[in-house]
Amino acid sequence: MPNTKELKNKYDAIVVGSGGAGLTAALQAHELGLNVVVLEKNEKTGGNTSRASSGMNASESWVQLDEGIIDNNRDFYEETLKGGGLLNDRAMLKYFVNHSALAISWLMKYGIRLTDLTITGGMSKKRAHRPASMEPVGFYLTSRMTTQVKKAGIDIFTGAKVTKLLQDAKKRVNGVEVETPDGIKTVKAKVVLLATGGFGASKDIIKKYRPDLVDYKTTNQPGATGDGLKLAEALDAQLMQMNFIQVHPTADTDNPHVYLIGEGLRGEGAILVNKNGQRFVNELSTRKIVSSAITNLHEDGAYLIFDSGVRAHFAAVEFYDQIGLVEHGTDLADLAKKIGVNGANLEKTIAAWNKSVATGKDKEFGRTTGMDRELDRGPYFAIHVHPAIHYTMGGIHINTETQVLDTNGNVIDGLFAAGEVSGGLHGNNRIGGNSIAETVIFGRQAGIQMAKYVRESK
Repeated sequence: MPNTKELKNKYDAIVVGSGGAGLTAALQAHELGLNVVVLEKNEKTGGNTSRASSGMNASESWVQLDEGIIDNNRDFYEETLKGGGLLNDRAMLKYFVNHSALAISWLMKYGIRLTDLTITGGMSKKRAHRPASMEPVGFYLTSRMTTQVKKAGIDIFTGAKVTKLLQDAKKRVNGVEVETPDGIKTVKAKVVLLATGGFGASKDIIKKYRPDLVDYKTTNQPGATGDGLKLAEALDAQLMQMNFIQVHPTADTDNPHVYLIGEGLRGEGAILVNKNGQRFVNELSTRKIVSSAITNLHEDGAYLIFDSGVRAHFAAVEFYDQIGLVEHGTDLADLAKKIGVNGANLEKTIAAWNKSVATGKDKEFGRTTGMDRELDRGPYFAIHVHPAIHYTMGGIHINTETQVLDTNGNVIDGLFAAGEVSGGLHGNNRIGGNSIAETVIFGRQAGIQMAKYVRESK
């Protein structure tokens, strides 16, 4: 990354944050002729996006049609609305769904090919697009986008923390103050985008809005401290749905570093069992339902069980195994002994599950997705999981043009926001695969709208 001494005093657009939304917006705005700078407080780019592992949801995509999947935007809309407790911003959701397939195609221009499909909880069709190599989608996306941003000649600085938004006499946002290793600098611009992510690693904000979750561990990177919310709030921006914090059902919290175990593992056929070796929930219900079911066991979490067939279809397992999160068993009895669950019951559970897969009917819990293969190929594997804070649905109130609204519902001139820093799209529960999609869809929209704003303000 270039030294912050090279940071110029003036740009057309400043993008604060280098996760999926910030990188997408920078590329899109650059395509439309803007001189853009990306400022990132962490020492490397990627933000929380780089930790995502399941996929990027889209409906009516060419990738789906290539696999013979006939999907429609209406179903995607309705299922996301239902998953969000009907509390989603309908206009945002409509824009999101209708631009999802376009976002998959736009990424292709930059050699980012999400050509494999899986399914996540709350969805009826395979909508989660991921790399054919099945490597975790987040790092795949952000590492390649960072390369493309540099290739495009866009200035990108790490170790640069924005501490204040600046306004002119007419209250238009026209720059930022940024802390760098070389001291505090003032950078002016015609527009500023907040793409700073959520507040899943901020104990103080979580305590304010959800004191019941303050002792939960988090899957977020340490920089997810709600900086953008504080910057916007200082300008009287409206925050919305701040109490909607998502707990992800499957995280390994046994180590100092919390690891998210991607939903795609269940999408490929893994099941959850309790200490008694029995299933207790439809594993692909919404995250809210599955998290509650695990918590209500009062058994120190639960176990994800899968076989070699499932493992072969979810590459992230190789990483989980490498860092010691995966227990191995030559057969089910061996696995049960290693993880301390009832062996006879585990064998019965797997036999019943395989029968459900063969008939396509899960009589016990009504699961209808992630049933492509029986668990019948040894060796078998288990991962110990607990729910952990994963995502913050609430945030800055924006409109479909990604403009930031103040507490009276008026647009704050020159200020835009996209990605997890914004609120409203997901309602009270985010569907797995929708956050990556949000960063690209609304990152692109932010880039487009910033270019439009700059052109109109000349």
